Amino acid sequence: MNNPNFSVLVCDDSNIARKQVVRCLGDCLDADIQQATNGREALALLREQNFDLLCLDLTMPEIDGVAVLETIKAEKIECFVIVISADIQAEMKQRVVKLGAIDFIDKPIDLVRLKATLHKFGIH
Repeated sequence: MNNPNFSVLVCDDSNIARKQVVRCLGDCLDADIQQATNGREALALLREQNFDLLCLDLTMPEIDGVAVLETIKAEKIECFVIVISADIQAEMKQRVVKLGAIDFIDKPIDLVRLKATLHKFGIH
């Protein structure tokens, strides 16, 4: 049973990665989970409805995760953002946090780390 009061958008160009994130979120949250296959799709969804949480990949075609974060910040779209990416460079982690991401979780996603981040920000 989904909680219509809490909505999550999972944005990743990899179908396998999206499924893994959705499965992990399902273990952590009772929420309405939607999916986007790239940054352009994610931004369209974020502009037309409110999401409480965005799980965002960085490396995607069309509009990448950094551009999504920059747009969210510029347009003052309110939602928690967790970046889930294989790009584990320290500079990139610092950059996404400066852009407003609450955490950066390496791929493949670690369920314990995801639960800890959600709990830390009162998302559960």
